Amino acid sequence: MKYNIKNIALGFSLSFGVLVSCDYLDVVPPEQATTSDTMKDRNSANGFINSCYIAVESTTPFPYKNYEWSSDESVHSGQWSEDSQKAAWNLYSDTNAAGWWNACYNYIGHCHMFLNLLEQYNNPTGATEEDKARWKAEAQFLKAYYHFRLLEMYGPIPIVDDRMPQSTLPGEFPGRSHFDYVVDYICNQKLNDETINALPDVTNAQEWGRATSIAALALKGRVLLYAASPLWNGKFPYPDWKNTNYETPGYGTELVSRQEDMGKWDRALEANLAALKAAESVGERKLVDMDNVPSNIRDVPIPYIAGVDTSTVEGKEFAKRVLMLRTITSSNEDDGNKEIIWGVFLQGSNAWMTFAQCPPRILCFNEADNRWADGWGAINPTLYSIEHFYTKNGKLPDLDPSFPKGDERFERAGILVKGHENVIKLNTNREPRFYAMFSFDGDDYSPIMKDGEPLTINMLSSKAQGYGWDQNGRNYIEGGYLTKKYISPSVRYSSIDGATDSKNYAKPLFRLAELYLNVAECYAAKGDVGNALIYLNRIRERAGLQGLTESEVAASGMSITDWVRNERFIELWGEGHRYYDVRRWLLAPQQLKAGAREGLNMLGAGKDPTFEAFNKRTVINQPFQWDNRMYLWPIAWTEISNDPQLVQAPGY
Repeated sequence: MKYNIKNIALGFSLSFGVLVSCDYLDVVPPEQATTSDTMKDRNSANGFINSCYIAVESTTPFPYKNYEWSSDESVHSGQWSEDSQKAAWNLYSDTNAAGWWNACYNYIGHCHMFLNLLEQYNNPTGATEEDKARWKAEAQFLKAYYHFRLLEMYGPIPIVDDRMPQSTLPGEFPGRSHFDYVVDYICNQKLNDETINALPDVTNAQEWGRATSIAALALKGRVLLYAASPLWNGKFPYPDWKNTNYETPGYGTELVSRQEDMGKWDRALEANLAALKAAESVGERKLVDMDNVPSNIRDVPIPYIAGVDTSTVEGKEFAKRVLMLRTITSSNEDDGNKEIIWGVFLQGSNAWMTFAQCPPRILCFNEADNRWADGWGAINPTLYSIEHFYTKNGKLPDLDPSFPKGDERFERAGILVKGHENVIKLNTNREPRFYAMFSFDGDDYSPIMKDGEPLTINMLSSKAQGYGWDQNGRNYIEGGYLTKKYISPSVRYSSIDGATDSKNYAKPLFRLAELYLNVAECYAAKGDVGNALIYLNRIRERAGLQGLTESEVAASGMSITDWVRNERFIELWGEGHRYYDVRRWLLAPQQLKAGAREGLNMLGAGKDPTFEAFNKRTVINQPFQWDNRMYLWPIAWTEISNDPQLVQAPGY
């Protein structure tokens, strides 16, 4: 959804300090405006509420260097030192805490100011009662969203629901509230019926990126899903963690519930079913599928898929589905993409994410000066990712008896097509999402990327995607795989000057497929396999796979919860969910531990390696580690010092 409001928001902010003693309660605006300017007319008030959205982008999980990329999905070059790597290496503490603390609390304060000034200057010229009700609802939605972003990163947090006066003493600042109390605040006070009913169900092209009733329902569903998950539902690894000088009404000093409450799954199920129903009716949302392929790939030719005969009807349909799946996160509403419920356009350096993940050495546009159109190959999928997308039979590779095992996976697949001879067996006979998401040695990254011709990946040549060994050792592709996510198959680089026609597409904060998977997860947690499969299979079938049956689940050795979790891993790969999913499921110690991330031997094989030297399972040599303190993000020591009510996260 296009962030048209961004252009207004960047030029509109206020300079009202909230507090001196606590940084996280200060509003730090980029520009100055007087109170009389903010509500003088409808346009001014509209600009003010638009400015309240700024932290949505500044805290987005999508830029390749952000914290959420520290999960087991992918890695960066080991010579980089991005925020995501520091997080994966356990380098953050209370002295360099970073995180989303200040940005979220600053813009919670911004929302407070908006609501206070709207009440004070109640009649902006030209504003209707409907306008004012919508603006108030947007401010409440954003307060809910920012509190949730804090909750998922920091766990129990202070609730700041009003602008605190300058005279507030340090001992009067709020401390952390119990996790469940914050959940109730978000869902019952901010995302209540009054807020939802005042928001539009859909927005027009000029308002893409603003809150809708469907976005509010989707947010409520995710909050309650997280609250029902093991980490926050009786299995928190630090059960004795408590407040010292602050009490939550009804909970005392307790911060996390010690007993499992299955009723939380009922509430999460109800909320996600309601969100899904509303999204598909009044919200006019629909899964991108073969019957509604976005228009921006209308003229893109059928891509080559390793091991797929696209001269057959079945092969051609397979390739078309791969193209369709690539558009889910690389097309906009005006292209016909109705799947995104709420999205954000990345601006400035954040927008480098799309360029950064492109392969190195796309094409040489000046041979005399050795000048190339280059990406950085920044997002490198792990072998865990590669081996947890399904085979063409809809099974995990390890559970598909027809799929190669062990080192056989790293042998040549026997493809004789020129340029594709080095494709390994691991990368053939896979499901369509595998080819929509990942690229590898011998793959065509995109059908017209190289000035109208396919870009065929060559990892074994330092003159191609093995680039980095001669000129810049930072830009090698750690682990030997690239991702295509967020790169439209319609992208084309010019051989004249290296320029690209790449378009900036909205990144999905919420999309319809997540709601299906949320519902499936709730049913799975309740032991209702039949209903879980109804919602799980809708996503599988869109991906071109057969639906699972209860008997297949029973015979697979995987629980229905395992199936739902793996489907979520595949479908939402690279969208910021995995960082929180492995934590809320209590899988982080095994998934994120030292030695768990593997790839191909890109680094160890050296410059211009042999096929055999490159295609080896290799532990990625970076200082990854897991410590249970990493379940939560630390609060900066300055905040702890300024607010005697605050307690630090365990282990920091």
